[in-house]
Amino acid sequence: MSENLPPLPTLRVFEAAARHLNFTRAGEELGMTQAAVSYHIKLLEERIGATLFVRQGRKLDLTDTGNTLAPALSSAFRSVASAFEAAKAKTGSTLSISALPTVSTQWLARRLGAFQISHPGLAVRLEMSTALVDFDHDDIDVGIRVGLGEYPGLVSHLLFRAEYAPMLSPALAASVGGVETPADLLKLPFVSEGELWNAQWLELVGLPRPDVVKGLNVNFGSQYLDAAAAISGAGIAMLTPALYREELKDGRLIQPFDTVGVDPVSYWLVYPHARRTLPKIRAFRDWLLAEAEALQNHGD
Repeated sequence: MSENLPPLPTLRVFEAAARHLNFTRAGEELGMTQAAVSYHIKLLEERIGATLFVRQGRKLDLTDTGNTLAPALSSAFRSVASAFEAAKAKTGSTLSISALPTVSTQWLARRLGAFQISHPGLAVRLEMSTALVDFDHDDIDVGIRVGLGEYPGLVSHLLFRAEYAPMLSPALAASVGGVETPADLLKLPFVSEGELWNAQWLELVGLPRPDVVKGLNVNFGSQYLDAAAAISGAGIAMLTPALYREELKDGRLIQPFDTVGVDPVSYWLVYPHARRTLPKIRAFRDWLLAEAEALQNHGD
């Protein structure tokens, strides 16, 4: 169908000229000269094969052909403008975030209320998912990912490193007379026995790397679920300390040792490069980076 249509700029020029019935005023509206307007009208008349305007003295009028075309074009441009404003309003009023379950529950969700208070005109939708976002097709504005920060076509900002240390419930520690040395951990089950962080942390404290640590024969695949199991007393979980400050503060978990492992990957805020100037993304980026800095500085 588009092959039968004249160029959009030419149609836009005709629509403006038909409204004003004046080539000079149409040119002023569109930022072009009267001669350029005349050129576009001539192109359109040649394409249609009929005259669109007739001059009667000093007055410019539409011909019958022009009168047939002008109302339809004006209506079409109004519809396009309305659709654009609706899409712009939708884009500007809702911020859609995709984040990992652990980051969502342990950090982001606890703070989003403060962000919304400072941006009352912006609604926030948080989706918890481990899947990578396809920003070209998914209705998502920003994402929080774990990786090395190299994402083609995306802007990425470092939030914090993926650190880990063993944590457990006070009751579980008491069940073996307390955890005084790292070796005492081997008396207890680990929540996710196949977790690589288990063996890596034990190596950090000088213990021989075991082929298999004593475990529950289950792997939850999520820090959030590991932490829930650890809080219930089921076993030791390797968790990111910055994300579990509340649980450590209120005594639901204890971190017996200060030694912390550092994974090569980190947590990143990402969004498409093409959307980097959207006000809602800039606002969320600035707020989240400040929150991440406070987290790194051991803020609440």
